Amino acid sequence: MTSAAPEPPPNTPPSWQHCRHDATPADPVGCRGIHVTGHTACLAHLADTDRNAYLNALTPGTDIDHRGTPFTEDLLHRLLTALHDPTTSQAHIGNAWFGGATFAGDAQFDRATFAGDAQFDRATFAGDAQFDRATFAGDAWFGGATFTSDAVFGGASFHANTRFNGATFASTAWFTEATFTGDARFHGVAFTGDVWFDGVAFTGDVWFDGVAFTGDAQFDRASFTSDARFDRAAFTGHVWFDGVAFTGDARFDEATFTGDAWFDGVAFTGDARFDEATFTGDAQFHRAAFTSNAWFDRAAFTSNAWFNRVTFTGDAWFDGVTFTGDAQFDEATFTSKVHFDRARFETASRLGPLVCGEKVVLDGAVFDQPVTVEMAAREVSCARTRWASTATLHMRYAEVDLRDAVLEYPVVVAARPDPFSSLHSDDPLSEAELSGRKADVRLTSVGGVDAAHLALHTIDLSMCRFAGAIHLDQLRVDGWCTFATTPTGRGRRFPWRWSRRNTLTEEHHWRVRTARRPARAHGWTTPPQDAPELPPAAVATLYRQVRKSLEDGKNEPDAADFYYGECEMRRNDTTRPQGERALLTAYWALSGYGLRATRALVWLGAAMAATVAVMVLWGLPVDEPKPTTTGRQAAVGHLVTLTTDTPDPVNPTGPLPDRVTSERFEKALRVVINSVVFRSSGQDLTTLGTYTEMVSRLAEPVLLGLAVLAVRSRVKR
Repeated sequence: MTSAAPEPPPNTPPSWQHCRHDATPADPVGCRGIHVTGHTACLAHLADTDRNAYLNALTPGTDIDHRGTPFTEDLLHRLLTALHDPTTSQAHIGNAWFGGATFAGDAQFDRATFAGDAQFDRATFAGDAQFDRATFAGDAWFGGATFTSDAVFGGASFHANTRFNGATFASTAWFTEATFTGDARFHGVAFTGDVWFDGVAFTGDVWFDGVAFTGDAQFDRASFTSDARFDRAAFTGHVWFDGVAFTGDARFDEATFTGDAWFDGVAFTGDARFDEATFTGDAQFHRAAFTSNAWFDRAAFTSNAWFNRVTFTGDAWFDGVTFTGDAQFDEATFTSKVHFDRARFETASRLGPLVCGEKVVLDGAVFDQPVTVEMAAREVSCARTRWASTATLHMRYAEVDLRDAVLEYPVVVAARPDPFSSLHSDDPLSEAELSGRKADVRLTSVGGVDAAHLALHTIDLSMCRFAGAIHLDQLRVDGWCTFATTPTGRGRRFPWRWSRRNTLTEEHHWRVRTARRPARAHGWTTPPQDAPELPPAAVATLYRQVRKSLEDGKNEPDAADFYYGECEMRRNDTTRPQGERALLTAYWALSGYGLRATRALVWLGAAMAATVAVMVLWGLPVDEPKPTTTGRQAAVGHLVTLTTDTPDPVNPTGPLPDRVTSERFEKALRVVINSVVFRSSGQDLTTLGTYTEMVSRLAEPVLLGLAVLAVRSRVKR
């Protein structure tokens, strides 16, 4: 990674006259140390007398300028001793310019106070650099500095802006418990050894963009009050951010984590961005809290990703994320939306259980291995989701959208009756985000789905759109799945009312669109704007396929309702022949397509009543015709031939009320009852009565059969 060029420090004295001591043809400049004021050599090359005089003249708080000066450990010690404050016994320096200086031994700045600016840009520390509990009242500049050995800034206080841009830490770097009140910039810094920022407090903005962490990096319990940027940072070793508090925005865009990364218990108060970050090792976000929005778009988790018990108060984006290893969101809580658009789960065997107060978006996501998804959410969108293996979706509260989902293997969508159990205790998972709602699961669409691999268990299908799905006849509907129903009550259609039956929501949409008057659409569901306008023939096909699915599942009663709906759509299909529609209309009027026993029995009763009335008034003769024997008287001993005949019944005459008697009613009732079972009563009838009986023997058994058929359709197993 290319290191960023260090920024030039402000307030740098303009004059820079090199000492040029030990110049050679190969190095004509020689010593690059700045001249001590009033002399022609740097502090390192002054005569002993002049050096002693200069050091003796120094007082605490004096500005010093030793840019480019080569310091030995002894020379630096003498300089800092000359600047000691008697009250603190520590070095007290005003403005300090050490830009380009070299420190051959250990540089002991422990507890030193820099009252002005401290400039160490492009300085080289060959030994340990000790700045323990040092105080930087002004700006501190270490841009381009090289720390060959350990660099210790533990407990240091930086009260103004701090710059380490382009610095190189070849060994271990300690910033434990340091405080940065102003902005802190670490652009392009190279940490070759381990680095410790645990307990550090960053009050201003901090930049670690482009930083290379070759060793382990510790940020445990650090606090970032303002924005923190780790864009394009490279963590080769392990990194710990456990217990860190990011009050401002935290950005890790395009950062790479080669080792394990721990973000356990981190509090992200501002926005958190991990767009296009790469996690080669394990990534752990146990109990992290994202108060604002969180972005992980196009991030890559090569190993395991743990988001157990994480809390997302704002929206969370995992769009295009690749989970090569396990992806655990056990007991994660999302107050708002969470997006997994186009995410890929290559080996994850479980997603959840998690709770989402708004919407879980899995549009375009890919699940390569068998997976169990457990979610309690207001909405779950699985549009264009690809299930490359078996999957079981246990849901609570959710409206599930499966539009255009690709099911290569069996996928089960089931409602979970009880709250999900916590994986870490015996307590049920809290569903406070969804309090006050019914735990029912509703499927909103299966359009574009090959339903041959889809199984539904205890799902509310009252809003489900089936249009566009294929192989609906192979859909498995188990448990207690409910469909939309016809409007209940008479409402504005008094005295008529719809008989209660299960329907598809597509019929609701069709009836609303084709209603000539608003009253005719009362009680039917209004179609959404994106719902396609289907003709009756298409709705009939949907009914036929779903009916076949229910019949294969031995659910004959509900299948009967769908047969009713199919016939309704065929009857209203203007593309069908008029004769077929007339036949269907008669079938509907007489018995509700053989499914309404009450209607058939009413017609049967009406037919029997009409037959009885006709028989009483006109069908029964006045008296029973009596056989009459006729012949001629013959002499004794002669053969006698007699003819016995029954006269034609005599039609009743007189006023109609006089014909209504209990005797005539009993005879008529016997005639009608016999005709219902295809039997002749044997009663002598008038000509009109005979033809009436013939008609009743044809019509009334048919009506009785329709009633029996309707009852059978409701009790068949």
